[in-house]
Amino acid sequence: MIEALFNQPGYLGAKRMLDATMARHDAIAANIANAETPRYQRVDLAPSFRAELQNAIAGRDTARLGSIRPQIAKDSLALPVNRDGNTVNLERELVELSQNTLEGTIQTRLVTSALTKLRMAITGKS
Repeated sequence: MIEALFNQPGYLGAKRMLDATMARHDAIAANIANAETPRYQRVDLAPSFRAELQNAIAGRDTARLGSIRPQIAKDSLALPVNRDGNTVNLERELVELSQNTLEGTIQTRLVTSALTKLRMAITGKS
């Protein structure tokens, strides 16, 4: 019975988005750490992951939502910012980090809200 609560599309979608936010945070941290490394190629979430997640959420497909895992890949659209071939723009990464942190906060609140509702249903207390 409790498994059914955790297999709802909204909850699974929020969890997967939170997983993606954490993976993206790791990618942004790697980019910042390698901002001065010659020929380093910027990484981010794979575009195929984003599309797959959006389709699974839109289709409310719990099986797909349960199996999707975030993937990190080289950012093929990133252009070198200086002569050494490095494709990391430090200012952009800092903006992305702030945005990603905000998204993570919102997603954490969504998951926490679902768990709070479950606790309230079980205990009868808010």
